[in-house]
Amino acid sequence: MNEETRIVADHPLPRMRSRAPLLLDVAIFALFIFELLALTAISALVVTLLYPRAETSQITACANATLIGVFFFAGLAELTGCYDADIRFSVRNAWHRLLTAWFSTAMFMLTLSFLLRATDHYPRGWGIGWFVGGGVALCVVRLIGIAWMRGLKRTGLFNQRVAIFGAGTQGCRLADYILATDKLTIDLVGFFDDRAPERLAPQRPPIAVRGNLTQLVARIREGQIDQVIVALPWSAETRLQAIVGELALTPVRIRLAPDLASFAFARRTLVLLGEMPLMTLFERPISGFDQVLKRLEDIALATLALLLLAPLLLLITLAIRLDSRGPALFRQHREGHNNRCFRIWKFRSMYHDRCQADGIVQATRDDPRITRVGRLLRRLSLDELPQLLNVMRGEMSLVGPRPHAPSTRAGDRCFGDVVKTYAARHNVRPGITGWAQVCGWRGETDTEDKLLKRLEHDLYYIENWSIGFDLYILLRTIAILPFQRRAW
Repeated sequence: MNEETRIVADHPLPRMRSRAPLLLDVAIFALFIFELLALTAISALVVTLLYPRAETSQITACANATLIGVFFFAGLAELTGCYDADIRFSVRNAWHRLLTAWFSTAMFMLTLSFLLRATDHYPRGWGIGWFVGGGVALCVVRLIGIAWMRGLKRTGLFNQRVAIFGAGTQGCRLADYILATDKLTIDLVGFFDDRAPERLAPQRPPIAVRGNLTQLVARIREGQIDQVIVALPWSAETRLQAIVGELALTPVRIRLAPDLASFAFARRTLVLLGEMPLMTLFERPISGFDQVLKRLEDIALATLALLLLAPLLLLITLAIRLDSRGPALFRQHREGHNNRCFRIWKFRSMYHDRCQADGIVQATRDDPRITRVGRLLRRLSLDELPQLLNVMRGEMSLVGPRPHAPSTRAGDRCFGDVVKTYAARHNVRPGITGWAQVCGWRGETDTEDKLLKRLEHDLYYIENWSIGFDLYILLRTIAILPFQRRAW
């Protein structure tokens, strides 16, 4: 049972604390004001500490800039959702949005100063100190504010008294969801339903059934309920309209619970198609402007890598040719974006007559097919460097799920037969390195457990992609290359 959601089991509704409907909004507004005051105070503090003998004109200029910056931040913070319901009790998400708004404010102020040629009127030390100190102050104030609001939330001060009309399977699932979600500010006061007990949900309801529609209206008239959620099948249109029409005559918020099928996608977002709400079941990963950013990142870094590593690439080519007969490079089929096959470039690490272009068997420890130079190349993952050409061609990315051959197996089963969601890793371009690899899941995939771990990390990367995440993986790849133990 969740400590933040109170369940009433007795038939008489308990006497609950009287609370203003806008109390949580008042707390959020107070936090908003404190954050603006903190920014103003930091500006004044920086001027006082760095320029105790500042001229009146400089103080006036700083004050004007502070006023403009604070007002711009206030509007931008509202637009970026710094005070939205979904982050009111989340420190990490709140910090991310606050710092995004504050960094954008800094960029706006710098641009404005440049366009107005006003940079000479403001002390540079003040500007740097204000933006650094302001960012820290915003994080501290938000941390304290969220701790304060969480404390009030635990007392039930923000909670609305909610009744669910409909004690069937749909209503029970809704109640279970509310009880399991601690970020909600809700006191469940019970179910109400007009149907006979044998027509209700077969399982035991998680909260008590309080009565029928007439008794629900009576409780509302007595001021004991703030909101009603109607949890009836959407196909029962006539019954829904009749019940909502009765409840619409009362001064409470009325909401319609999702139909049964929607509970399987409870965490999906809603969008409007005109005025009709639609549920987004799956979004195309790394799409839109993110797709452009990632491609620009790939081209820029791959070009730089080819220029810097050109001498090393030539040395590796020479070493391979001197160590064994055959070409220095070879190509193999791999599954790429959208399950399309492409030919991947690699330095040859096996004897030429034992290389497999198709029907590939993964290399194992002490594999006799691997040459002396090839063993070193595999140990340091240098055999993958020619894939920079695949990146330039748009067939691969620097960071992403590693591409596998269609015939590769985990044990005696093909990868796609082990887990149904395996193909989801092909929703983005494959990478030279990836999150699974830097977390230790590289090398031979000889068991299904290893494959599942790789897939888990690959899907995490796809869902949490960012430029910063890519750069972190690249730096971590470089750092761990000398210490790898699973590459052979």
